[in-house]
This record gives sequence, structure tokens and C-alpha cells, in this order.
Amino acid sequence: MQSIWLIFQLLFCLALGFLFARRLPSNIEKLAFKMLPYFSYILLFSIAFEFAQIIDQIVYPERILKSAFILSICTSFGAFSCCYILFRSIGIRPTHGKVSASLFIKSLINISYAFITLSLGYFSAEILASFNSQIHLNSWYLLLIFMFLIGLDLAYSPLDRSWINWRIMLVPLSAIIGSIVGAFISLPFIENIKIQDLIMLSQGYGFYSMTGIVITELRNAELGSIALMNDLFREIVAILIMYLIGWRYPRSAISAAGATSMDATLPMVKQACGNDFIPHAMVSGFILSLLAPILVSILAAL
Repeated sequence: MQSIWLIFQLLFCLALGFLFARRLPSNIEKLAFKMLPYFSYILLFSIAFEFAQIIDQIVYPERILKSAFILSICTSFGAFSCCYILFRSIGIRPTHGKVSASLFIKSLINISYAFITLSLGYFSAEILASFNSQIHLNSWYLLLIFMFLIGLDLAYSPLDRSWINWRIMLVPLSAIIGSIVGAFISLPFIENIKIQDLIMLSQGYGFYSMTGIVITELRNAELGSIALMNDLFREIVAILIMYLIGWRYPRSAISAAGATSMDATLPMVKQACGNDFIPHAMVSGFILSLLAPILVSILAAL
């Protein structure tokens, strides 16, 4: 019953933000959009802060990074391969393009901010603990605010009806199927995590500011931490794929980017793949951003 209530809260806040778009006073909406890029860092700080306070309860904390790294590689390349096979089967060939090193470096710098924020949150809690002082943060309520902001943002996403066609829809479909296939591939290399949990972890699509909190609330801190690091690693892998072979296999690279293709990796899509593939990135990112909290919550509640 508790899991159903938590899922309802997530979806309600997402829907509320979507419905309130263009109905809120313009100054409040402007403030919300200014907050959105920075709110994920607040969430990450809070997640790391809470993690530092419960790390003693986790039996093998060193296993978290290893499991997350393996899963992120398997799911990213699972999505990439699935998309390549699907489009190859309908006769669509690779393309040509280019990408700049400066954009690649800028993207990696942006990712480093997330890791710095996690470190700040973790060591802040450790410093407070050394003085026998504790502050209790609740990431769940911050996540609900974040989901409301995401709903607002999705309502303003510049989607064109002409973009909704079966070929473009194959990109997010490949991300979903390929991520599940990747979870199965990772199973022999990851210890003490059941295939049901690996499938659940695979459905975050790089939406790291959401998955870690949801899985921690519905399951446990260890799986929640793996979910967070897995989706952070997936974003890094997406940037590397986009830079290295996205110009040649744009649809597959966008599929591997998951939910990040409509925000964090969109500048690289534009340059590496070209403007012709922006619809693929926007539609795929939009669909996966909507599905991620739903699928992760449902699978975590099972």
C-alpha cells in the first residue's frame, strides 16, 4: 500500500506540473525554469548526505560502484545495439558527420559537477558526524518538487506533431528493449543482485536525480545508490558514444543517451548528428523522461 501511495505522489506531481504550465503567473514560471538546472544538484547533495548517514547499514559498499559501472556499460550498449539492429533491418544505413572536442570537454565538465556535488554532500555529513551533530534531510520531498518542475518543463518542450512517426518511435523503443537486454547481459558479472532488480535499475535511462531516491524509498539504500551511480555513468557513456561514433550512428547514439537526449546530451546531438536528428532526440528523451519514474516505481514496488 505504501509503494502505491509513493508512486501516486510522483505521478501526481509530474501531472500537476504539466497541467499548471501556462496557468501560473509568468514570474513564478520564470523562477521555476531558473531553478530547474540547479535543483538536480540540490537533490544530489541531499542524496549523498543521506547516504553518508546510512552507509554503515550497507554490507558491501564497495560493490556499489562496480555493479553500477558494469550495468551502465551493458545497458548503454544494449540500447545502442538494439537500435542499430532495428534500423539496419528496415534498410537505414549509417550517416556522416562531425563533432567538436570542445563540446565533448564541456559535457564532461558538466558531468563532473554532479560528482563534485555528491562529494560535497557526503563529506558534509561526515564532518557533522565528527562533531556528534546530525541534520536529517528528506530527499523524497525534494524529489516531489523536482517532478513538478519536470512536468512544467515537459509541457513547454517544443515537440512537433510531425515528429511522431513510427521510425522516430523506434529510438525510445530500442532504449527500453536494449536496456532490458543489457540487464540480462550484466547478470553473470554482478554479484548478489537478482535479474528483477537489474531490470528495475536498467529503466532509469540516465535520469539519475530521480531513480536513486525512488529505489531507496521503495527498496533499500544499496540498490538506490547503485541506481544513482548507474544513471550517472550512463550519462557519461552517452557523451562518449555521441562523441566517438554518434556522427556515424546517430539514432543508436540517441537511443543509448536515454532520457538525457532532450537535455544534457542535446547539444552534442545537434553538432554530432545534425539538426535532422533533433526530432529523434526530443521525442525519445520526452518519452523516456515520462516513462522512467513510472517504470522504476512500478518495478521497485513489485
